[in-house]
Amino acid sequence: MNTAKYSTALTLMRIPFSVYLMPIFWFALSTLPQVNVWRAVAVFLVLHILVYPASNGYNSYYDRDEGSIGGLKNPPKPNRQLMHLVLLFDILAILFSLLLSPLFAVFVALYLLISKAYSYEGIRLKKYPVLSTFVVTFFQGAFTYVMVQAGVGLKLQEVLQQPNSWFALVSTLFLCGSYPLTQIYQHAEDSRRGDRTLSLILGVKGTYLFAAVSLLAGTALLLWLYFSTGQVRNIFIFLLCTAPVLYFFTGWVVRAQKDRREVNFENTMQMNKISSLCISAAFVLMMVARIWPS
Repeated sequence: MNTAKYSTALTLMRIPFSVYLMPIFWFALSTLPQVNVWRAVAVFLVLHILVYPASNGYNSYYDRDEGSIGGLKNPPKPNRQLMHLVLLFDILAILFSLLLSPLFAVFVALYLLISKAYSYEGIRLKKYPVLSTFVVTFFQGAFTYVMVQAGVGLKLQEVLQQPNSWFALVSTLFLCGSYPLTQIYQHAEDSRRGDRTLSLILGVKGTYLFAAVSLLAGTALLLWLYFSTGQVRNIFIFLLCTAPVLYFFTGWVVRAQKDRREVNFENTMQMNKISSLCISAAFVLMMVARIWPS
């Protein structure tokens, strides 16, 4: 076994990058009255250690990026061993998800298939800006929200009832805001490959505007849901925890208008990091506040 090649392949799975997808996991748990901790831990591990890295690795294999990608400033070239790991992670993800629930396993399998269609050369959803944006924001947003709750034991009819279905919509609106930002520094790379991403179509200014409107819409709906369901405390927690996100995003936009060199990998990753950690912290604090004795 060539350990060096497998080590390179594992780097392209970008397991640490999965941290940027944590907010939907915490959000899905924060809206539940009770959570089985051990099932939640198992769902977290299946998604963030197996499912998301498998998707990352598969996309890297077909994209063959020469420039920076999410989580890697200088990605190595993909090799045959990468597909071995992708297949292994796919199989393990489905097997472990079956131990939790058949419904969760079906959702995991469907997510893995859709994520591959995103980059697979025979389909390559990335070539279609509107379709790819819809697919990514739905499956990484509302679908993942539902998938997490199915994994911790909810039945499908419980997941789809109101206001839970509206909270799922919030997930997709948040993804609509963050997804184009992950493409904003890759316009040259995407053009070279012939991928017409939404950010490329919108341009830098349009991407910032689209992100701002989507994030504002998601936040407005979320705060209204909290208010209408009597969870006023969650409004203050969310606004307090996400203030750093608003501060960085606003500053980044202002700097980018003066100097386009600010639209780069480092700032994009910083935006992802701040938003992921701050939003995750908000939902974790909501859960802690709910169980903390008054």
